Amino acid sequence: MTILIVTHSQDNEAPRAVARALESRGTRVYRFNTDLFPTDLQLSLDEAGGGRLSGPEGVLELADVTAVWYRRNATGSRIPQDMDPQLRAPSVEESRRVVFGMMAALGVFQLDALEVVRRSEHKPLQLKLARELGMDVPRTLMTNDPEAVRAFAASCPGGVVTKMMASFAVYEKGQEQVVFTTPLEAKQLEDLDGLELCPMTFQERVVKAMELRVTVVGDRVMAASIDSQALPRAREDWRREGAALVSAWKHYTLPEPLHAQVLKLMDALGLNYGAFDFIVTPEGRHVFLEVNPSGEFMWLMKHPGLPVDEALADVLSGRAMRRLAPRPLTVP
Repeated sequence: MTILIVTHSQDNEAPRAVARALESRGTRVYRFNTDLFPTDLQLSLDEAGGGRLSGPEGVLELADVTAVWYRRNATGSRIPQDMDPQLRAPSVEESRRVVFGMMAALGVFQLDALEVVRRSEHKPLQLKLARELGMDVPRTLMTNDPEAVRAFAASCPGGVVTKMMASFAVYEKGQEQVVFTTPLEAKQLEDLDGLELCPMTFQERVVKAMELRVTVVGDRVMAASIDSQALPRAREDWRREGAALVSAWKHYTLPEPLHAQVLKLMDALGLNYGAFDFIVTPEGRHVFLEVNPSGEFMWLMKHPGLPVDEALADVLSGRAMRRLAPRPLTVP
């Protein structure tokens, strides 16, 4: 039994933590740092789906792989940047196709398969399914139409926040500036220039008592809460003060109905790993925001001590329940 971990060299401690948990179960682990391909790692495939990987981790016969943890991808990133762009772009693309083709042809359990991850990342699908399951979902508008935004904001007496569907950052003088969830002020509603070039997501502003990160691995649900209202800059988006709040995360017990809804949403998406974000209001409502099929978890292993690595190792090694495909949504 060999578990293939697909990631890159600059990943955090997560792959090592999961590898240790797998090895403690007597399972071999092979780490495929995709940034090393094709420049520093060799991959050969044949027409029957077989082949081998050869690199810093040694040699791996693909026939020995029993499961894959697809975590991160940086294929082709070490192909020289000064290469002719007309040659570099197809070289990166061909390399990516070989890597993803390898994973598709392996015919083993994957946590999670690329096509499942890509489908699950669609925020409109997430919100629709969550609403159909009976979760509390904020009113949402995704658009490039300024007039639609103004009409939507007028219908939200508590205000509106704006966000991006994908992780997004700009760089100023070499410094990363992440685009966080931001309240939309009246002056900004008057000037929505640029929306025609990039649609955005607008949601009714929900008053917060705290925020939750709910990490699901297989059928194991692990929830943690943070008092995002403790620091002024974190009140709309706790990530603004992520470092300052890192040790303040606490264990949280989900209400049983929500626990069941979370698992049903995982079933409908076909995910074996998901990182959910919720708002808890002062009245005790649990408001669904999103589920990230590739969300980070290392800080939660430290504070409050969620055993995410052990849960992942159990699913990858076949010791816990696996979802093999999306399931039709069943609503009570």
